[in-house]
Amino acid sequence: MMLGLSLPAFAIVHIIISLVAIASGFVVMFGLLGSRRMPASTTIFLFFSILTSVTGFLFPATRLLTSHIIGIVSLVLLAAACIALYAMKLRGPWRAVYVLTALISLYLNVFVLLVQGFLKIPVLHDLALGNPSSGTTFAGIQGLLLLFFVAAIVGAWRRFKPMPAFA
Repeated sequence: MMLGLSLPAFAIVHIIISLVAIASGFVVMFGLLGSRRMPASTTIFLFFSILTSVTGFLFPATRLLTSHIIGIVSLVLLAAACIALYAMKLRGPWRAVYVLTALISLYLNVFVLLVQGFLKIPVLHDLALGNPSSGTTFAGIQGLLLLFFVAAIVGAWRRFKPMPAFA
């Protein structure tokens, strides 16, 4: 039981939280590319991304896993994104800090989604030709995902020049 839910039910709740974080994260990413603030989508993205990492730690484990390390890194990045956005109001270098930390945390969410997809969805697992985390198909898709996010981060860093919130 996790928070009063069976493990499968808790896993479904965690997946839903993760999908909300990812979907809202893509909305935010395209907003950044268009130099739009999108405060409601941003709050949803940050909140659900934090919730994704926190709920990930509630799954039973007997040792430190790669998913735990990704969760810790993601929480640090999300804390920096929240500080840059809410405390520092994106002033000066905090704009770049926000873009980098928010989009890297989105990348980590999508990375984990892809890993889990290759592990648990039979069609994707079969495409991986063996162990998904070491297969060439998996590596190729992860490489494309990384290139997409590098391009998006560079684009957002160059384009996101928001007007002051209270102009």
